[in-house]
Amino acid sequence: MKPAVKTQSTPAIKFLWIIGTLTTLAVLGLVGYHAFAPQLMRLSMVPSISFEASGLSAKPDYSKPSAWVAIPGMPSDQFGSNPALDAPKNYQAAPHPVADVFFIPPTTYFDKSHWNAPLEEKEPNRLLNQIARHFASAFNGAGQLWIPRYRQATFGAFLEDKPDRKKAVNLAYTDVLAAFDAFQTQRNADGPPRPFILAGHSQGSLHALRLLKDRIVGTPLQSQMIAAYVVGWPISIEADLAPLGLSVCQTPQSTGCVISWQSFGEPADPNPVRLLMEADPGLGGTTRKGTHMVCVNPLSFWANHDKQPKAANIGALAFAKTGEPLPALLPALTGAQCQADGVLHLLPNPESPFDERVLPGGNYHTYDYILFWANIRANAEARVSAFFTPR
Repeated sequence: MKPAVKTQSTPAIKFLWIIGTLTTLAVLGLVGYHAFAPQLMRLSMVPSISFEASGLSAKPDYSKPSAWVAIPGMPSDQFGSNPALDAPKNYQAAPHPVADVFFIPPTTYFDKSHWNAPLEEKEPNRLLNQIARHFASAFNGAGQLWIPRYRQATFGAFLEDKPDRKKAVNLAYTDVLAAFDAFQTQRNADGPPRPFILAGHSQGSLHALRLLKDRIVGTPLQSQMIAAYVVGWPISIEADLAPLGLSVCQTPQSTGCVISWQSFGEPADPNPVRLLMEADPGLGGTTRKGTHMVCVNPLSFWANHDKQPKAANIGALAFAKTGEPLPALLPALTGAQCQADGVLHLLPNPESPFDERVLPGGNYHTYDYILFWANIRANAEARVSAFFTPR
């Protein structure tokens, strides 16, 4: 038996645990289980003023580097880190990437004084850099990273199913749309269209789904999309993908398709995630109830129910403190299997420090990316290669 590793929780891991815990409670609240979403939390997290009265910061100007967490050519931050180029020991960003990556980060704003995050707030921006370093960095071996700052909906918006909530989420999405349009214009300014990867997590994946419908499917961009990694948000095969003519990525080299997973340890209770998926109609306007959830195994990147052993995990990335370099990867941390319930089951449950912030029901939402960091990186590179291979 391996000795227990003593670890100290970093600000990044604490932040992500908060996201996951609150997300779980929000799901329970939105689907009617209000007894499990304490009134105290809603009082402390949901803005008490109207959407109109809470005020908004100026729209981000995506022609300026300050509106981005990471773009090509961005200088290092005060800690000597460049989120667009950061990588753990023995890895480096691709020196001459032939593709681009548009990564939409999750919620980093929890204040109740605004329905949408002011862009100038320091703490949410610091946390965005941590997300870029630990999650989005998995893609910088495959392409140049573009990560927008946006006036994301405050977390409290997801604790209420009222018009103000929808207004806040829609406003956040208008920023994401503007960022995506600027991404397309700027990255192709000096040459022919480049292929791209779309990726996100949590609230970012929710916005990524809408981008697929509103900006990609049925346009020339669809033929340029290598794949969409829409992680940490439940997607219905029948109600979301089928109406758009999109498919799940069936093999590690499939392109033009969608990848998603929700990570659970044992004993697992994925019912809150399924209830979240079924709470609203799908992208095609039909109900998601009784449909199948997308699950692609991030250890094999096959969309099947085969078990992948620990040996298939080529490297997990532990959280680093702000200002510290990313640590070396940890191989063979856990295996995984997509099961009939549509979620990814971890085999076995990961050891410390990847078990410190597990959510109710064995939900490893906090670790969706970092548990499989090296496998995600290898797969993104393989899909880029497949995209350029004559068929």
